[in-house]
Amino acid sequence: MISGHCFIARRTTQRSCRTKIMPVVHFITHPEVVIDPEVPVQDWPLSPIGLQRAGAFLHRPWLRTVRAVFSSAERKATDMAHMLADHLGIAPVIIDALGENDRSATGYLPKAEFESVADAFFARPQESVRGWERAIDAQHRIVTAVDHALSIAAVDGDVAIISHGGVGTLLLCHLKRTAISRADDQPGDGGGNVYSFDAATRTLLSGWRKIDV
Repeated sequence: MISGHCFIARRTTQRSCRTKIMPVVHFITHPEVVIDPEVPVQDWPLSPIGLQRAGAFLHRPWLRTVRAVFSSAERKATDMAHMLADHLGIAPVIIDALGENDRSATGYLPKAEFESVADAFFARPQESVRGWERAIDAQHRIVTAVDHALSIAAVDGDVAIISHGGVGTLLLCHLKRTAISRADDQPGDGGGNVYSFDAATRTLLSGWRKIDV
């Protein structure tokens, strides 16, 4: 595994003097959003800071080999997905199942309360904490959604998936073959992180890193 900021954008193997390109999947979480208790969480847009970070992200050199962009249907993800896809000259593919864990039973929660419930969500993955989608169910959903995305992705390039921190953590635990744990949560408070893995083998190539550094 490659950790921290060290990252190889694409992998190659040599067979009989021929180079085979191994596509890489970049799982990307949206950056900062406009938090509005009066608006459904799934409709929150990116904030000015989030838009600025997403714009800076477009110039990362490893994005040059991306040939497919997939996104959650939530606005904060689609905002970023359309920016990236427009930059690359392709159309994003929206997949509902790439969405964040279902928290509609509680809706918006103040930060301290949200963090407490999120801790319980990861600590008790087989329980529905305050009506939230169970972590084990959200994990199965995101793994299945990513598998589906990769099954329909272009075969000649890398893949970007724009999604969310909670399900991104659950997918990361799956890729690492470890128990569900918030210890693998994305760093920071605002989102805007990425990790990468081999599309064919699902081997991790990097842990979480900021999208704009």
